[in-house]
Amino acid sequence: MILCIWKWISSSKPITESGDRLKTVFFTTLLLFEISALSKSDFYLAAAGIFIAAAVFSKRKFSNVPARQKAAADIGTALLMLLLLWQLSTRNFKLLDPVLFPTPESVLKLFFSELPEMTKGMLSSLYLLGSAYFLALVTAIPAGLWVGSSNRLRNMIEPFSKVLSAIPPIVYIPYAIALLPSFDTASIFVIYSGVFWPVFVSTVSGVVNIPETLLDSARMLNLKRHVFCFHILLPGAMPSILTGASLGLIFSFLLLTAAELIGATEGLGWYVKNYSDFADYARVIVGILFIGLVITVISTLFRQIEKILLRYREVKNG
Repeated sequence: MILCIWKWISSSKPITESGDRLKTVFFTTLLLFEISALSKSDFYLAAAGIFIAAAVFSKRKFSNVPARQKAAADIGTALLMLLLLWQLSTRNFKLLDPVLFPTPESVLKLFFSELPEMTKGMLSSLYLLGSAYFLALVTAIPAGLWVGSSNRLRNMIEPFSKVLSAIPPIVYIPYAIALLPSFDTASIFVIYSGVFWPVFVSTVSGVVNIPETLLDSARMLNLKRHVFCFHILLPGAMPSILTGASLGLIFSFLLLTAAELIGATEGLGWYVKNYSDFADYARVIVGILFIGLVITVISTLFRQIEKILLRYREVKNG
């Protein structure tokens, strides 16, 4: 694979001079990384470097967008540099406390051995997050469309929404645990509170910003209320709704982890908290990496859904 990367470096046509330098930096970093890993017989780590290189090579090979090619090389170089510094400071020169900072090789091995347990925790976490997020969307969007389309109602609700949306939902955790029948329902309520307000406020804002001429034209057609909402208000407010949904998704991850750190007996947040109590920092790092991977996958799926829902913009611009 290193020979393939070198062939790519030497024979591929650079987009710019800076792009050519970037490829050289990437290959140099990869070479140093592989030498550092193989000198200590850390074969798992060496394989991770090859995997990163293969991912960058594939992006370069199959993507026709120069910006994406550069981004892939930038990300790959940053990852390799980070892993190289981690390897040198823990495994090669032992500059850091081995209890707090295990070697990347040991973390990588542990990651694969802990996958079954972390997958089980992920399913528990996704159940809480998915339930709360879905409930927030199906209540906040209709409520936002209704409030946004009525000046009188909006003027009445706006002061309350400004106050309630500013309160951190995490402060509800003690009462939620005390009053609701189970930890799951308490967690769903707290996550729901964090997602509802960004989506609601963004939906109201999206409706308010729809051009008045468009609304007047729709009203002249005497459309039924549900037709007016689903065919005029909802598409017009969709960009703003998706912005709020994206913020709500970020908040939901934060609140989910916070809730699981406090009272859960399973889940990804509990996994990190449980092993941190036993000073098992290798598993703590593994849990953090797995959470980051899950968030990355979900965020990527959300962006794809966003592109589908806003595809009319591309058609319009095209």
